[in-house]
Amino acid sequence: MRFSGCFIPTSKETPAEAQIVSHRLMLRAGMITQTASGIYSWLPLGVRALGKVADIVRQEQNEIGANEVLMSIVQPSELWKESGREQSYGEELLRFKDRRQRTLLYSPTNEEQITDIFRKYIRSYRDLPKNFYQIQWKFRDEIRPRFGVMRGREFLMKDGYSFDLNVEQAKKTYKNIFTAYLKTFKRMGLTPIPVQADSGSIGGDMSHEFHILASTGESLLYYDKKISEFDFSSPDVFKKFSKVYAASEDKHDPDNCPVHKSDLEQSRGIEVGHIFYFGTKYTKSMNATVSDANGNQIYPEMGSYGIGVSRLLGAIIEANHDDKGIIWPKEITPYQIGLINLSVDNEVCTALSDNVYQGLVKQNIEVLYDDRNERAGEKMADMDLIGVPYQIIIGQNSIANKTIEIKNRRTGEVSKVEQHDIINVDFGKINEAELYKK
Repeated sequence: MRFSGCFIPTSKETPAEAQIVSHRLMLRAGMITQTASGIYSWLPLGVRALGKVADIVRQEQNEIGANEVLMSIVQPSELWKESGREQSYGEELLRFKDRRQRTLLYSPTNEEQITDIFRKYIRSYRDLPKNFYQIQWKFRDEIRPRFGVMRGREFLMKDGYSFDLNVEQAKKTYKNIFTAYLKTFKRMGLTPIPVQADSGSIGGDMSHEFHILASTGESLLYYDKKISEFDFSSPDVFKKFSKVYAASEDKHDPDNCPVHKSDLEQSRGIEVGHIFYFGTKYTKSMNATVSDANGNQIYPEMGSYGIGVSRLLGAIIEANHDDKGIIWPKEITPYQIGLINLSVDNEVCTALSDNVYQGLVKQNIEVLYDDRNERAGEKMADMDLIGVPYQIIIGQNSIANKTIEIKNRRTGEVSKVEQHDIINVDFGKINEAELYKK
C-alpha cells in the first residue's frame, strides 16, 4: 500500500485526554478516533492490526474444534429474565425499547442467547460436547470509561461457550480452552500469566484470568519465575500451571506463599482474557435439557470463555513501545515492511523504490510504501511511530553506494544490503540474526 493513498492521520502532538501509552500512541498513529466517551471508530491502520489479532484468536479456536457463530448484538430482555440476570447485571447493561415498546438489550455477553440456540436444536447426549465462539462487538455502560480501548464502553470480544454431558467432560473442555488461550497469547509474542479469579456476574465455581505483563498494567501479579520456562504447546500445560504459584494482589498471601522469595516474581499485568466453568447455572434456569443414554432429561454443564480482542491490541502496545512509538510484534503488525523513499524528486531514487516495492508485493509481503513528498525526518518519525518491524530506507546515498539500508525497529540496528540483493531477502522466513549479519 502506498502511503500517499492511505488514510493514516498521524500526529506529533500528545493528546491531552490520553492518560496511558497505548491510548496516546493509537491516537497519534491514526489507528482510532473518539466518537463519544468510551466509544471509538477504528481507522484503516487500526482495522488491519485488529484483524491480525482476531485471526490468531480464530485460528486457535478452530484448532480445538470450536464452531464459529455470529449472534445478534440486540437481544430480547425475556432471555435475561429467564436466567435471572436482567436486573442483577446492573447499570452496565444497556436497555432500550423498540417501536412496539418491547425492551431490548445491547449485548454485553451472550450466555443466555447461546443457551437459547442450544435448546432449540440439540436434544441428545450424542450431540455433545459442543463448543461455540464468536468475535463480536459488545457494549457495557462503564460508569467511568478510561484508558482508550483498554476500558471502553464498546469493544470487540471473542466470547465462547461450551456444553458438556457431565462435570468430567466439562472440566476437560475447560482445560483445553485454557491451553488454547496460552498458545494464542504466546503466538502474539506475549507472556501470559493465568491466575485464579472470581466469577462475578457470570457465575460458577472455577475461573481464571489471563494477564500479560506490562509496566502500566492495573493489576499487580505475583508468580513463580519458572512460568516463563514453560512449553505452552505442551498438552499437559494446564497440569503444570496448576502446580505453579501465580496470584493477583488481592489473593496473594505473602506470609503463606509457597514460593521462596528468590523465585517469586512481582510484575504488573493487564487482564486480556477470562474463562469460567459454571455448571448448570444457565441450562437449568432456561430449561435447556438433553436426553442421556437412559432416556432421562439432564441439564448439560456449561462454561464461557472471553478474550478482549480490542483491549488486547491496546495491551500489546503497552508491552511493546518506546519513546518514538509502537513496536509491533511480527505476528500482528499491520504491515510487515515500511519502505521509505527519502528523495521522491530524484527519478533514479523513485525508480529504485518502485522496483523494490513491486518486488516485495510479488512475494506477498505487506508493505507500507512512503512515497509522500514530505521531509525525510517526518517520514522517518511517522514510520517509527507506526512501528512496523522492518524499515527499508532508500535515499540518494543508496544510489551513490548501490546499497539499501534495512532498519530493525525493535533494536534500532541498521544494516546495508546490496541493491540487487534486496528482493532476495525473504522477510517472511528469515530471522533477525540472519537478516542483520554484517
